[in-house]
Amino acid sequence: MGRGKLRIYLGAAPGVGKTYAMLSEAHRRIERGTDCVVAYVEHYDRPRTEVMLHGLEQVPRRELGYRDSTFTEMDVDAVLRRAPAVALVDELAHTNIPGSRNAKRWQDVEELLAAGIDVVSTVNIQHLESLGDVVESITGVRQRETVPDEVVRRADQIELVDMSPEALRRRMAHGNIYKPDKVDAALSNYFRPGNLTALRELALLWVADRVDEYLNAYRSEHQVSKIWGSRERIVVGLTGGPEGRTLIRRAARLAEKGAGGEVLAVYIARSDGLTAASPKELAVQRTLVEDLGGTFHHVVGDDIPAALLDFARGVNATQIVLGSSRRKAWQYVFGPGVGATVARESGPDLDVHIVTHEEVAKGRGLPVARGARLGRTRIVSGWLVGLVGPAVFALLLNTVDLGLANDMLLFLAVTVAAALLGGLLPALASAAFGSLLLNYFYTPPLHRLTIADPKNIVAIAIFFGVAVSVASVVDLAARRTHQAARLRAEAEILSFLAGNVLRGETSLEELLERVRETFAMESAALLERASDVDPWTCAGRAGLGPELERPEDADVDMPIGDHMALALTGRVLPAEDRRVLAAFAAQAAVVLDRQRLRHEADQARALAEGNRIRTALLAAVSHDLRTPLAGIKAAVSSLRSDDVAWSEEDQAELLKGIEDGADRLDHLVGNLLDMSRLQTGTVTPLIREIDVDEVVPMALGGVPEDSVDLDVPETLPMVGVDPGLLERSVANLVENAVKYSPPGCRVLVSASAMGDRVEVRVVDRGPGVPDEAKDRIFEPFQRYGDAPRGAGVGLGLAVARGFAEAMGGTLNAEDTPGGGLTMVLSLRAAGPRPEAFTTGRDIAEPERQAQC
Repeated sequence: MGRGKLRIYLGAAPGVGKTYAMLSEAHRRIERGTDCVVAYVEHYDRPRTEVMLHGLEQVPRRELGYRDSTFTEMDVDAVLRRAPAVALVDELAHTNIPGSRNAKRWQDVEELLAAGIDVVSTVNIQHLESLGDVVESITGVRQRETVPDEVVRRADQIELVDMSPEALRRRMAHGNIYKPDKVDAALSNYFRPGNLTALRELALLWVADRVDEYLNAYRSEHQVSKIWGSRERIVVGLTGGPEGRTLIRRAARLAEKGAGGEVLAVYIARSDGLTAASPKELAVQRTLVEDLGGTFHHVVGDDIPAALLDFARGVNATQIVLGSSRRKAWQYVFGPGVGATVARESGPDLDVHIVTHEEVAKGRGLPVARGARLGRTRIVSGWLVGLVGPAVFALLLNTVDLGLANDMLLFLAVTVAAALLGGLLPALASAAFGSLLLNYFYTPPLHRLTIADPKNIVAIAIFFGVAVSVASVVDLAARRTHQAARLRAEAEILSFLAGNVLRGETSLEELLERVRETFAMESAALLERASDVDPWTCAGRAGLGPELERPEDADVDMPIGDHMALALTGRVLPAEDRRVLAAFAAQAAVVLDRQRLRHEADQARALAEGNRIRTALLAAVSHDLRTPLAGIKAAVSSLRSDDVAWSEEDQAELLKGIEDGADRLDHLVGNLLDMSRLQTGTVTPLIREIDVDEVVPMALGGVPEDSVDLDVPETLPMVGVDPGLLERSVANLVENAVKYSPPGCRVLVSASAMGDRVEVRVVDRGPGVPDEAKDRIFEPFQRYGDAPRGAGVGLGLAVARGFAEAMGGTLNAEDTPGGGLTMVLSLRAAGPRPEAFTTGRDIAEPERQAQC
């Protein structure tokens, strides 16, 4: 059985008629003989919707209890057993009651679809997960129930149920949506005309995008290359020249004249990566087109007109905007130009606009001599070999007669060597010079520039042609090798850069230093400003160059958006280096944003932690501290009263209550002060070497004598700790263990050596703690389980761990074999005793456990 099909009725707000439309579709299908059932539909006491349920089979719902109430949910198992052809499931984004088969209703729907059952469902636009923030900014209400966009996108059919805001508000006023007592509040809050209009626009645009996706998929599936002008899409061809801004603005005005118009700016780069385009200007144009609501695209292609037309047809564009050529009149001898070629080959389905601008016919300039990319030394060497080599061979061959064919091969070898070293121009010069020397010295009549035998003319011509061809191939191979090496180096740099930035291993200063070293610059700085009129400020800097007040003062500046730029001093970079620099600039902005977000997160976390601690402290003061104070005051008042004659036993009991309350107060205040010191970072341990058996027994004074078994061998290594902090840590651990131990069960405090560590274990036989809560119990103001308020403010374990970490140790919780909890306090050993076991536990006697 195949997968079922999903049909969704999408609306902009409650009450537009999604459920009514779904039920109407169910009646139509039943009339056609389709087996259709209602798996879950909620009518909310709306009379017209409730009437539509008549005549439809409804699968009984499942009842679930939650918080002393009974709720009903869709019974997935019952629907699967019924196995209808179509199931109606209302409210796709609904969150199921705890205890249901799935957490979300859309997960229930996925099960029905997997079983081959077609599903018809409903959802509002505000419940799409990706639009949560947008909807909250519009309505002020955060939607808690959401459905992943992908679930709705995968639907086989999406039908928009639309209604104007005025009509929806009339339905609301007539009581067709909510009960009368809720109408006024709804109309003045969520159902305001502005809210409904914005939500309606969201729904219409979202459905329009899905329709566009379906259209593109259909065109691709059926290989439709002809443009369908379903909406205006305007492609702007950019060259990187200053006229690009004019073209983008003109295209934006054209797009505004049609409904749903789009602007797509595209720059065609040659596949060899060598271009005269200005990266800075392209960055500015990218920002401009995105500010105007368009998109920027970078396409690689050697045939610019063909690449531009392929892109336009691929995005189903209807118009192309190009600028008038900047070439001078004499440059048209090389071809008609991109604009004329695109207009000629666009066909009847694409309109081409040629826009005039200020740069028309001002010339584009000749391309930079690419030989310069081989390096000055290689070029000079190529010219020397290409011109001196043939002359040297001519002198040597005058003494030896090798024949014209061999002479030509030797001169050809010199030409190839010139191409390898200096590129094409030295090779051409060598071929021409060699041909003259061959004609003058070795072709009859000798020492004249005439040739008597026509065969020799052919030989000289073939030599020149072969020399030029071989030189061209060798020059191209040498350049491709150079380009490949450069691109590989760029790829390695970008890969290293992206990896470090994504992993968060690079700070802004380190990244700027990397930029400076990569391009051999004096300094690199990231400048930013809040607006166009504010002064520039330095967000980060590396190097020893002069401080820059604005990007224009630098030798190289790479804009990053409108208000940020990467500025470098030292030298002017060639165009090919700016490609990598642009990547560095973008990553620098990312690193800066990450640093600021991390700083803000740290501040927010510190504020939240401080607020939490202050709140808990107030709770502790209001209850845990007042309780013993009230007990002390009551006992003192009773003793001072003259109305009652207290016996000695009663007086002793009252005095004991005063003493217990004072001890409890002392313990609580001590923990609060200790936690305050830890939170403010003022704990400064005084580390010295000491024996564990000297400190641990002193920590047991606050618990009954018969409640703890002590097992601390005297042969353990000394530990480097603060004795006072260690005593407080162990005391808190023991008190906590005794508190949760069952009556009659003794807590075991043991110590042993593990390598270069000494472990102090506090073992109890209490209820234990699940794994997921073992770290949480060390947080401040945490009580595990249903511990009563009088059990303390939840600081003992937090203080113990804080002191342990301050001394360079660790404190962790483990399960006690057989039940219970074991606190493991691990400390650094200062040095082994001569007789101590330091490679494992002390094995003088078997390890003991807490005894009951």
